[in-house]
Amino acid sequence: MATEGASEQSLWQGIKDFWSDRFRILDSYHPYIRRETPLPSWSAADVEEFMASDPVHGPVLKKTRDAVKFLAVGGIVGAVSTAAFAWKYSKSPHGAALSLGAGAVFGMSFGQEIANHSLQLYRLDTMAAQVKFMEWWQKKTQG
Repeated sequence: MATEGASEQSLWQGIKDFWSDRFRILDSYHPYIRRETPLPSWSAADVEEFMASDPVHGPVLKKTRDAVKFLAVGGIVGAVSTAAFAWKYSKSPHGAALSLGAGAVFGMSFGQEIANHSLQLYRLDTMAAQVKFMEWWQKKTQG
């Protein structure tokens, strides 16, 4: 019985290690997400101040923020077009609602890919820019 418990614990540790390797991206945000007191909210003016003050990460963060517009437009276009198509051919409210949700997700995915290629985000380290902004904001608000 004792070996079964150890074997089960070893299996669980293996699964945890497997998934923690796949989601290593979250380690960069760990100091800012899991805090006793959360960071205060920031405004667009604060982000603009950071972009002006950091010549390396500022332009990257600006491009990252511009990419959100592509995601939003893609989500709206995808949601409306698929819901309209579903409503036109089925007249089913629940089908149109499901199409609205699925279309929004698919549209956002396409918008993200369009932004990635048109703004050439694949060449930039956008996560590093976001982490640098969080570090800057933490230093600015705490001292």
